[in-house]
Amino acid sequence: MPRIDDYSFGRIVVDGQEETRDVILLPRRVVRNWWRLDGHRLVLEDLTDVLDELPELLVVGTGAFGRMTLDPDTLERLRGRGIDIEALPTDKAVRRYSGLDPGRTAAALHLTC
Repeated sequence: MPRIDDYSFGRIVVDGQEETRDVILLPRRVVRNWWRLDGHRLVLEDLTDVLDELPELLVVGTGAFGRMTLDPDTLERLRGRGIDIEALPTDKAVRRYSGLDPGRTAAALHLTC
């Protein structure tokens, strides 16, 4: 299960490995170089590759300044699948994720803005 060692603007260390691109942390793997259709808006299509692996809670890091927004339809559709979502600026999302059970939690983290 992924462990976050450090986060600062544009950089995160997961299990000792530095990442400089957005990431998704799942209970069994790390998705590196996570890319969204619209860099500052999260839509369901951005999660297509991991949708079946999402556990009951998804913590979304919306960037250092909280610029990434979540599409309301995406929130509704995830909740319809039994997935709760917490969206926070990334530094707070990292702290929140680190305090939760990584076997029951995923994190989608935007590292900049």
